Amino acid sequence: MQRSRPVKTVETAPAYRTFLGELLSFGFVGVVGTLIMVFGANLMRAWLGGSPITSVVIPTVVSTLASYLLNRFWVFRHRDSDGSGRELAVFFALNGVGLLIQVLCTGFTYYTLGLHGGVGFNAGLLAGVAFGAGFRYWSYKKWVFTPSAA
Repeated sequence: MQRSRPVKTVETAPAYRTFLGELLSFGFVGVVGTLIMVFGANLMRAWLGGSPITSVVIPTVVSTLASYLLNRFWVFRHRDSDGSGRELAVFFALNGVGLLIQVLCTGFTYYTLGLHGGVGFNAGLLAGVAFGAGFRYWSYKKWVFTPSAA
């Protein structure tokens, strides 16, 4: 009787490398979404005369759709999706919270601090983006793109 040889196993990447790659990919998607949102907000505010709140909300919705597609099909592609629409609904609900964070920061700088210029608008906008991004990353991993059931 012949002895069988041990099967070689494929090594998986260490957890820190997986986390780092996921975080960098998420960051890239965030940069793309931020560029869509910042350019859109400034375009609406400067050329179309939109209010600071409307100028944040509309481009953020467009950015959210782009972010969902990039996150689902690139960053978190290795995580399960049940295809029921629950993931999409939770994603947009959590982005609603992120949007609220952005609106609060922009509204605070504009209405409370009275910073009506472009620098003040963008400072509030970017502060909101930073706080919102932290919330989004944590919440996506926890509730949207859950680990695959192995």
